[in-house]
Formats: sequence, structure tokens, C-alpha cells
Amino acid sequence: MSMISLTPPWEVLVLVAQHLEPKTVAIASCVCKSWSISMSSDYLWKPICNTHFPSLSNLSVHVDVHVPSYHRLYAIGHTAAKRRVQASCKPRVALNNLIFTINIHTKSSNIVTLAKPGEELIIDPNGVFKFDFKVNYERSTMVETLEDVKITWNVILSGWKGVFTMMDCEGKVSFSPGAEGWFSDELPSPGCCSSAVASGIVSDLKLGFCSRRESGGGKVRVDKVSVGILSIVNWRYVSVEDGLRYLQHFLVPCDV
Repeated sequence: MSMISLTPPWEVLVLVAQHLEPKTVAIASCVCKSWSISMSSDYLWKPICNTHFPSLSNLSVHVDVHVPSYHRLYAIGHTAAKRRVQASCKPRVALNNLIFTINIHTKSSNIVTLAKPGEELIIDPNGVFKFDFKVNYERSTMVETLEDVKITWNVILSGWKGVFTMMDCEGKVSFSPGAEGWFSDELPSPGCCSSAVASGIVSDLKLGFCSRRESGGGKVRVDKVSVGILSIVNWRYVSVEDGLRYLQHFLVPCDV
């Protein structure tokens, strides 16, 4: 009495596989050797690649390069797509571990010096990397007219384990009540990228001024300082987590 084989012909497998999702086909190819051969055929995977990754699937037609099997091509495209949209890791530094220091001075005098621990920062309701500091009257020098100023903004990791300069620039400011002075400085690319590669973000700093009646002579002082990290792609502030992820590249050693 002869035994009846329970393994369907490969033609049937391929016919059924055409109606399955790519993930199901990939799982089915792990059942046994014969299923692996049937489920890995170019006949089956070529239309799948044409649908999901046409730019990869058409390489052999338009470019004279060696292209792997369509089964392998789909796996490469799927991995690349997942890597592009994968969730970012939590930053390894917290806002509470940072200290923001800001110094604004002219050639003749120091205007403002601030040191703000991260735990004292008030996070914006929208969760963006933008912080406002009120400046005490005693810590701000009265100034007048238009002056050249130099601004330095550093971020320090607690315990002086790292320091990163967010801004170091010069410019003119019109000191008048109710006015604002705005400064920006392009930030370097994180990690091992060349300095010639733009990061797409800038450090952003704004100054707010107010007057004191008893000062006389039209003098004003810095009343408010706002700092943040701004994306030049959409001209919006990055999120707090994205800002911390950027800073960790410069403040935390890679092997930590």
C-alpha cells in the first residue's frame, strides 16, 4: 500500500501565496525546505517588490548593477523602511542634569550673567525646547542706544562632566523699551558627521528690554532672556526630548 504525500505541489503553494500578506509568506517559507524554495521564488516576490518598493525592484532594468533575488530585495527594503520610522530612544541625559549659563556683554561692561539649573526650568506647554528666564534687576546693567554685544550660551552637564557651547556670537542690539533682540547660531551635526554637513537646527536666543523711570536718560535693562533649539526645516522649536538627544552627543561619552 503506497503512502500518499501530504505536501501540496509547489505550483499550488505559489498560487495560494499570491493572496497572502508578505509577512505571512515569509513565515510560511520557514515551514520546511520545500516550502522555503517555493515561497522564495522570484515569480512570487517580484510583484510584491513592484508594489511595495518599486524603486528597488526596477534597479536591474535602469541600472547596470547586480541585484539580489526579489525575496532578498524585499527584506532589504522592509528593513530600511522600518529603520526610517523606528521610534527614537529615550535621551540619556535629563533636563535636571543640566545647567544653562548665559553671558551677555559689551566691550565696556557686562550686561547679564545667568546660571539656571535644569530643575528650575519651566517646560513650555507644547513640550518644545524653549525656555524663558526673568532677569533680576540687580543682575542686569542699564544700557542705552545701539551697541555691539557678545553672547555666549553654554550647557553644562552636572558635576562638570561635559560642557557644550550652544551659542557664541556677536551682533548689534537696539536697546529700547519693549523691543526684542534676536540671535541665532547654526549648531554642528551630532556624532561623527563632518562639520561641512548642516545639522538643520540652530540655537535661538531672544532678549526682552524694559526701562526704569528713575534711571533717566532713556536707559533700559535686559528684563527677559529666552533660549531654544529651532529647526530650520519647518522653523519650529524641536521637542524637549529631541533637544536632549542632540545635547547628549556632545555631553555624554559614546561608551556610556
